[in-house]
Amino acid sequence: MNTVKPIHVPIHVIGGGLAGSEAAWQIARAGVPVILHEMRPERMTEAHETEGLAELVCSNSFRSDDAQASAVGLLHEEMRRCGSLILAAADANKVPAGGALAMDREAFSAHVTAALAAEPLVELARGEIAGLPPREWDNVIVATGPLTSPDLTAAIAELTGAEHLAFFDAIAPIIYADSVNMETAWFQSRYDKPGPGGTGKDYLNCPMDQAQYEAFIAALIAGEAMEFHEWERDTPYFEGCLPIEVMAERGPETLRYGPMKPVGLTNAHQPDIKAHGVVQLRQDNAQGTLYNMVGFQTKLKHGEQLRILRTIPGLENARFARMGGIHRNTFLNSPELLDGTCRLATEPRLRFAGQITGVEGYVESAAMGLLTGRFAAAERLDEAPSPPPPTTSMGTLLGHITGTARHRDLKEGKVADFQPMNANFGLFPILTPHVKKKLRKAAYAERALADLDAWLAA
Repeated sequence: MNTVKPIHVPIHVIGGGLAGSEAAWQIARAGVPVILHEMRPERMTEAHETEGLAELVCSNSFRSDDAQASAVGLLHEEMRRCGSLILAAADANKVPAGGALAMDREAFSAHVTAALAAEPLVELARGEIAGLPPREWDNVIVATGPLTSPDLTAAIAELTGAEHLAFFDAIAPIIYADSVNMETAWFQSRYDKPGPGGTGKDYLNCPMDQAQYEAFIAALIAGEAMEFHEWERDTPYFEGCLPIEVMAERGPETLRYGPMKPVGLTNAHQPDIKAHGVVQLRQDNAQGTLYNMVGFQTKLKHGEQLRILRTIPGLENARFARMGGIHRNTFLNSPELLDGTCRLATEPRLRFAGQITGVEGYVESAAMGLLTGRFAAAERLDEAPSPPPPTTSMGTLLGHITGTARHRDLKEGKVADFQPMNANFGLFPILTPHVKKKLRKAAYAERALADLDAWLAA
């Protein structure tokens, strides 16, 4: 005979990053108690610097906030409508960033930490879960992110019987704003786009002529990089976050068509001279004292970073609050391992959320935390978990990691070459009837939000 579990039995969420924090919030909002386990500061990682929840380790940007033109911007809006703590914290602590949603990273983390601390149904437990959670924990979300502790990683690998996939993720340097030479650099957003809370002059821009650009590329290629361990050498990079020196190795023009593209920018000091390449810096804190180098993640040794990055016009005397770095991310072959609500098929008491599932990006990770939190809470309340419509940005990401997406490449019953994915319109079901290409993104967004509202109202 089945018995209804009393609502006082908590759900356990392991990991206090963006996914875990959002999952805990959604569970509490559903009226279910939750214990949020975070190993920091008892055990730190190679990338975290604080003990705060939802620490932004890499960029401080959630990327585009335009729901009509960007799949990640649409994801922002979907999460807002779902009562997301992560989006509320981002909106409350945003800094100017053109069309992007960027925030003061310390204030953002403090906001999330304070909100969860003030929620009576949330208990924060500091300490590492070294291995699989105890058997008596019947409803668990593992949201430990790409920097899952070695003991837990090993336990998960043994449990799944599947080899973990892995890739390297790099971190961009952060510069003190008062060390930038403003006789060379200037403030401007690309195409003067103001974005949320911005003015159209939200980025610091450092121009290069062709000779300077070519010398910079040569220096990157020749620069001394960090050594990898033997077991790391065959690990691929994530294509959406390549180190600048790896991009440089792919061809001399790669950076000019990537983070250093000069389009939409006019040098305020020399308006008649078109830059060959431009390095952009985005505000990193509310005070405007820190700026990070957009797209400049790197695995160069710190001494090499100082030497090479100070050859950029405007950064000759730059002082760095944080150098670039690199860490190894791990993720599950989720389509083979997880069901449609992110439960481990072989042990359904365990759900997985965040980057460990194979979504890439801050917001994408938080979105999976939002969904798994709702799924876990529904299960505790003896309700059927309700996945979001497959036409939504959240739904497409869920489909990507669970293997339910229409486009999933199946080969002999197995998912072929599963790789992490950002939110993008390429994941969305085809529009019917046909919509012209220039109107397609807005049509995807209109359909997604209508379907989301109906789902939330059901």
